[in-house]
Amino acid sequence: MAWLANVDAHWHEIAHHYNERTRRMFRYYLSVCTGAFRARHLQLWQVVFSLGRPAHFDAPQ
Repeated sequence: MAWLANVDAHWHEIAHHYNERTRRMFRYYLSVCTGAFRARHLQLWQVVFSLGRPAHFDAPQ
């Protein structure tokens, strides 16, 4: 819902790049995502990969 609110609040700043059909598609997509998250049909995962192992993950001595 926050993403949809941000698109609505700031559309005037990006409107010159898109037409009305695209705005409606953005709004539809974000609304569908909102419903799917609320119904627990979607999840968001963030995975961070790094090279090596940070020192703070070492077992205590």
